[in-house]
Amino acid sequence: MELMQWLTDTQAGEFVLTMLVSMIPVVELRGGIPFGVAAGLPVWAAYLAAIIGNLIPVPFIIVYIRRIFQWMRRHMPRLNNVVDKLEKKAHLKGQKVNKYKYLGLALFVAIPLPGTGAWTGSLAAAFLDMPLRKAIPSVVLGVVVAGFAISCLTYGVASLF
Repeated sequence: MELMQWLTDTQAGEFVLTMLVSMIPVVELRGGIPFGVAAGLPVWAAYLAAIIGNLIPVPFIIVYIRRIFQWMRRHMPRLNNVVDKLEKKAHLKGQKVNKYKYLGLALFVAIPLPGTGAWTGSLAAAFLDMPLRKAIPSVVLGVVVAGFAISCLTYGVASLF
Protein backbone atom coordinates (compact mmCIF):
# COMPACT_ATOMS: atom_id res chain seq x y z
CA MET A 1 0.00 0.00 0.00
CA GLU A 2 1.34 3.40 -0.96
CA LEU A 3 2.07 5.86 1.88
CA MET A 4 -0.49 8.49 0.84
CA GLN A 5 -3.16 5.84 0.47
CA TRP A 6 -2.31 4.46 3.92
CA LEU A 7 -2.42 7.96 5.45
CA THR A 8 -5.85 8.70 4.01
CA ASP A 9 -7.55 5.30 3.91
CA THR A 10 -6.78 3.82 7.32
CA GLN A 11 -7.60 4.98 10.85
CA ALA A 12 -3.94 4.56 11.85
CA GLY A 13 -2.89 6.68 8.89
CA GLU A 14 -5.46 9.36 9.71
CA PHE A 15 -4.17 9.34 13.29
CA VAL A 16 -0.57 9.84 12.11
CA LEU A 17 -1.60 12.52 9.61
CA THR A 18 -3.51 14.36 12.35
CA MET A 19 -0.37 14.21 14.53
CA LEU A 20 1.71 15.66 11.69
CA VAL A 21 -0.78 18.47 11.04
CA SER A 22 -0.77 19.30 14.76
CA MET A 23 3.02 19.65 14.75
CA ILE A 24 2.87 22.58 12.30
CA PRO A 25 3.41 26.01 13.91
CA VAL A 26 0.32 28.25 13.96
CA VAL A 27 -1.93 25.33 12.90
CA GLU A 28 -1.14 23.19 15.97
CA LEU A 29 -4.09 21.39 17.53
CA ARG A 30 -6.46 24.25 16.68
CA GLY A 31 -6.33 22.93 13.14
CA GLY A 32 -5.33 19.35 13.90
CA ILE A 33 -8.48 18.34 15.75
CA PRO A 34 -10.94 19.61 13.11
CA PHE A 35 -8.67 18.10 10.45
CA GLY A 36 -8.68 14.71 12.16
CA VAL A 37 -12.46 14.72 12.56
CA ALA A 38 -12.90 15.78 8.92
CA ALA A 39 -10.53 12.95 7.91
CA GLY A 40 -12.82 10.47 9.64
CA LEU A 41 -11.41 10.04 13.14
CA PRO A 42 -13.73 10.07 16.15
CA VAL A 43 -13.33 13.27 18.19
CA TRP A 44 -11.52 11.47 21.02
CA ALA A 45 -8.96 9.99 18.58
CA ALA A 46 -8.42 13.33 16.85
CA TYR A 47 -7.96 14.92 20.29
CA LEU A 48 -5.37 12.34 21.32
CA ALA A 49 -3.49 12.50 17.99
CA ALA A 50 -3.47 16.31 18.05
CA ILE A 51 -2.16 16.48 21.61
CA ILE A 52 0.63 14.01 20.88
CA GLY A 53 1.56 15.81 17.67
CA ASN A 54 1.41 19.25 19.26
CA LEU A 55 3.66 18.17 22.15
CA ILE A 56 6.40 16.44 20.11
CA PRO A 57 8.25 19.69 19.18
CA VAL A 58 7.93 21.28 22.65
CA PRO A 59 11.07 19.95 24.40
CA PHE A 60 13.17 20.60 21.29
CA ILE A 61 11.96 24.21 21.10
CA ILE A 62 12.58 24.87 24.79
CA VAL A 63 16.06 23.34 24.76
CA TYR A 64 17.40 24.22 21.32
CA ILE A 65 15.64 27.28 19.85
CA ARG A 66 18.14 29.83 21.15
CA ARG A 67 21.04 27.82 19.71
CA ILE A 68 19.19 27.42 16.42
CA PHE A 69 18.63 31.17 16.23
CA GLN A 70 22.33 31.81 16.92
CA TRP A 71 23.32 29.32 14.23
CA MET A 72 20.90 30.94 11.77
CA ARG A 73 22.36 34.38 12.49
CA ARG A 74 25.90 33.12 11.78
CA HIS A 75 25.19 30.93 8.77
CA MET A 76 22.09 32.48 7.20
CA PRO A 77 22.29 36.24 7.73
CA ARG A 78 19.53 36.81 5.19
CA LEU A 79 17.13 35.30 7.73
CA ASN A 80 18.06 37.76 10.49
CA ASN A 81 14.77 39.62 10.02
CA VAL A 82 12.81 36.40 10.57
CA VAL A 83 14.86 35.56 13.67
CA ASP A 84 14.41 39.13 14.97
CA LYS A 85 10.62 38.87 14.57
CA LEU A 86 10.47 35.51 16.32
CA GLU A 87 12.66 36.70 19.19
CA LYS A 88 10.57 39.86 19.55
CA LYS A 89 7.40 37.76 19.61
CA ALA A 90 8.92 35.49 22.27
CA HIS A 91 9.87 38.46 24.44
CA LEU A 92 6.45 40.11 24.08
CA LYS A 93 4.61 36.87 24.91
CA GLY A 94 7.14 36.18 27.65
CA GLN A 95 6.16 39.41 29.42
CA LYS A 96 2.58 38.15 29.68
CA VAL A 97 3.73 34.75 30.93
CA ASN A 98 6.43 36.00 33.30
CA LYS A 99 4.02 37.61 35.76
CA TYR A 100 2.47 34.27 36.77
CA LYS A 101 5.41 32.01 35.77
CA TYR A 102 4.35 28.40 35.18
CA LEU A 103 0.63 28.98 35.74
CA GLY A 104 0.86 31.89 33.31
CA LEU A 105 2.57 29.63 30.77
CA ALA A 106 -0.19 27.01 31.12
CA LEU A 107 -2.92 29.64 30.72
CA PHE A 108 -1.16 31.21 27.74
CA VAL A 109 -0.87 27.86 25.95
CA ALA A 110 -4.47 26.92 26.87
CA ILE A 111 -6.01 29.91 25.09
CA PRO A 112 -6.86 28.51 21.64
CA LEU A 113 -6.29 31.72 19.69
CA PRO A 114 -3.76 32.65 17.01
CA GLY A 115 -0.47 33.72 18.57
CA THR A 116 -0.83 31.38 21.53
CA GLY A 117 -0.25 27.66 21.85
CA ALA A 118 2.53 25.17 22.45
CA TRP A 119 4.98 26.60 19.92
CA THR A 120 4.77 30.19 21.14
CA GLY A 121 4.57 29.10 24.79
CA SER A 122 7.69 26.97 24.36
CA LEU A 123 9.46 29.85 22.64
CA ALA A 124 8.53 32.13 25.56
CA ALA A 125 9.68 29.49 28.08
CA ALA A 126 13.03 29.24 26.30
CA PHE A 127 13.58 33.00 26.35
CA LEU A 128 12.51 33.21 29.99
CA ASP A 129 15.10 30.52 30.82
CA MET A 130 12.45 28.26 32.34
CA PRO A 131 13.89 24.84 33.12
CA LEU A 132 12.54 22.08 30.88
CA ARG A 133 11.31 19.97 33.81
CA LYS A 134 9.12 22.86 35.02
CA ALA A 135 8.04 24.27 31.66
CA ILE A 136 6.91 20.94 30.17
CA PRO A 137 4.09 20.26 32.68
CA SER A 138 2.76 23.79 32.12
CA VAL A 139 2.77 23.40 28.35
CA VAL A 140 1.19 19.93 28.59
CA LEU A 141 -1.58 21.26 30.83
CA GLY A 142 -2.22 24.15 28.44
CA VAL A 143 -2.32 21.84 25.41
CA VAL A 144 -4.74 19.43 27.13
CA VAL A 145 -7.09 22.30 28.06
CA ALA A 146 -6.89 23.91 24.61
CA GLY A 147 -7.46 20.52 23.00
CA PHE A 148 -10.54 19.95 25.14
CA ALA A 149 -11.97 23.35 24.13
CA ILE A 150 -11.29 22.76 20.43
CA SER A 151 -12.71 19.23 20.66
CA CYS A 152 -15.92 20.56 22.19
CA LEU A 153 -16.21 23.18 19.45
CA THR A 154 -15.40 20.63 16.74
CA TYR A 155 -17.87 18.09 18.13
CA GLY A 156 -20.55 20.78 18.32
CA VAL A 157 -19.99 21.90 14.75
CA ALA A 158 -19.58 18.33 13.44
CA SER A 159 -22.85 17.26 15.08
CA LEU A 160 -24.67 19.91 13.03
CA PHE A 161 -23.85 17.95 9.87
